[in-house]
Amino acid sequence: MIPDLLRFASVMLTAIAMAGGFAHLLELPRKIEMSREDYLTVQQIYRGWALLGIAVVGALLSSVLLALTVHENPAELYLTVAAAGCIVVSLIVFFTFTFPANRRTANWTTLPENWVQLRRRWEYSHAVGAALYFLALSLLTLSLLVGQ
Repeated sequence: MIPDLLRFASVMLTAIAMAGGFAHLLELPRKIEMSREDYLTVQQIYRGWALLGIAVVGALLSSVLLALTVHENPAELYLTVAAAGCIVVSLIVFFTFTFPANRRTANWTTLPENWVQLRRRWEYSHAVGAALYFLALSLLTLSLLVGQ
């Protein structure tokens, strides 16, 4: 019963985290060339998106706990650990590239001189995050298939 709940939580929370990443990824081609004024305006739609961090932390914790409960099945264990690893790497990308851009721009309420470089870092780090969450979700789904 507990492993099934953890499987469900891991998949759902990772999917929620991925949804935010995919929204950024799909917007990237249109936003990357926007003017300074337009970009600053559009960035205001992300107010409150920090709440997605709850899903990210939940996805990581539930995946780690799941890995601890499926250790007797090596294939499921390795896939689950790899998924958790993708989530960890996404957090490293976020705190290395995205978060500093958020801080430098006061969450995109002001644009410093190097705003174009910050925009590039911010947009592409979200694209990398989306790919990592997609990979994590794929690995978790595969772990479900081998675990049954």
